[in-house]
Amino acid sequence: MQIYGYLTFNGNCREAMTFYQECLGGELCFQTIGESPLSDKMSKKMKVHILHSTLTKGNLVLMGSDMVGELGLLKGNNVSLSLNCGSEDEIKTCYAKLSSGGKANHPLENSFWGALFGDLTDKFGNHWILHFNRM
Repeated sequence: MQIYGYLTFNGNCREAMTFYQECLGGELCFQTIGESPLSDKMSKKMKVHILHSTLTKGNLVLMGSDMVGELGLLKGNNVSLSLNCGSEDEIKTCYAKLSSGGKANHPLENSFWGALFGDLTDKFGNHWILHFNRM
């Protein structure tokens, strides 16, 4: 099991993640909204924004996105804890335990990128993203 930082930006994810790469080194990958299956549901203006980015260097993994929820970018929702699980049983157990007393924002489901994925807010108000790569 691993845990990574996941940062949410308000349209400047590419700029911020490029800055972090300049500071920390590593390999940086981006997926825009326009390059994803979500493209058809988004305005032309949104297609250039970042759906997901990953900066990796050895054991360092920093992820980011411009995908802000309905409430907008608020202090406290710009960082998530991303839990990459090693099995389907592990992700289901962790999801159930972490969401107990909190809010299951996005129940676990199969994603278009081939993973079991969901997110929740725990009873302390912390946002968690859970991921199990089935490939």
